[in-house]
Amino acid sequence: MTTSELSAAAASEALPASLRETLPGRYYTDPTIFTAEQALIFETGWFCAVLAADIPDPGNFETVEVGRESVIVARGRGGEIHAYLNVCRHRGARLCTQDKGSVRRSFQCPYHAWTYGLDGKLTAAPNLTQMPDIDRVEFGLHPVHVREWLGYVWLCLAEAPPSFSDTVIADVAGRLGSPDAIVGYQVADLALGRRITYDVAANWKQIVENFMECYHCGTIHPELTEVLPEFADGLAAQYFVGHGAEFGPDVAGFTVDGSEGLERLPGVGADQDRRYYAITVRPQVFVNLVPDHVVLHRMFPVSAERTIVRCDWLYLPGVVASGADLDRSVELFDRVNRQDFDACERCQVSMDSRSYARGGVLVPSEHHIGEFHDWVRERVG
Repeated sequence: MTTSELSAAAASEALPASLRETLPGRYYTDPTIFTAEQALIFETGWFCAVLAADIPDPGNFETVEVGRESVIVARGRGGEIHAYLNVCRHRGARLCTQDKGSVRRSFQCPYHAWTYGLDGKLTAAPNLTQMPDIDRVEFGLHPVHVREWLGYVWLCLAEAPPSFSDTVIADVAGRLGSPDAIVGYQVADLALGRRITYDVAANWKQIVENFMECYHCGTIHPELTEVLPEFADGLAAQYFVGHGAEFGPDVAGFTVDGSEGLERLPGVGADQDRRYYAITVRPQVFVNLVPDHVVLHRMFPVSAERTIVRCDWLYLPGVVASGADLDRSVELFDRVNRQDFDACERCQVSMDSRSYARGGVLVPSEHHIGEFHDWVRERVG
């Protein structure tokens, strides 16, 4: 242990029983720690990258940053989804510089014109016929593991990916009490009604910690606590396995003013009706379930002090196709997001303060955040 770690350990031992220590401030600002997180968290586990419906046709693609790597996610000619590192195998040029787009049959490197099919196989290159010993599969783009779930494309850069069931699905099951509890929401069959992208000047862990607790809800979320009165008491729904926060008695729907929502998802059971469930899927996904829609956040960490958050509001396809007014539905969580991200940014600016060198404390309703801190420590040291 370093001297600072010994001091932190001593401080932890001296804490009252009702308090637990947080991560030290450097975990939120140190570029070395952020690089370790990219390598040991984001590049080794499953990462929710793309809404599959955003690349519906053969040749459609998106490029995403996963840890330190750029990845191309493309729809193949047979409708299947492929993903591969965005690096030409010849001399390492960035193959595709667009965030999204469409190609007819292949990707061509703009440097020496090495050309790859939608499946990543090398299909052409200048003078390739004069090099008959080149295996076009072996010299194709480096593949990335792909899994589709909840209508999204999940990627894993590890050579041997961890079990999807034991990581991603286990996080959902651990929150809801069963992996089947999310089935009735039919998330993969929903349609995108609205997407808002937020550029947050805060470390990704600040955002995760904020989402996991509701100690702050009575202070900064007046609209949310009107709809979910129990949140005013500071106990997050995630604190209790299987519990969904109940709508207030005079609340008709999960909207900014508590007015009637939209068409209810047909698979939502009576025990799930008029309830809100929040789920953290480590490391970078939040799933929010309410009777008439689902809100899903994907985080894309950019640096130790900056995170892009893409938030999707998903509804029944018929609701979206009908042109129904989604504004009151979207506005509630958009306000919550902006309130939360402002709070995260307020914390971020103090992470380098000598006052926070040893970190802060967690009150009893936040103790479960300590498990997240342990999860980070186990991976990055």
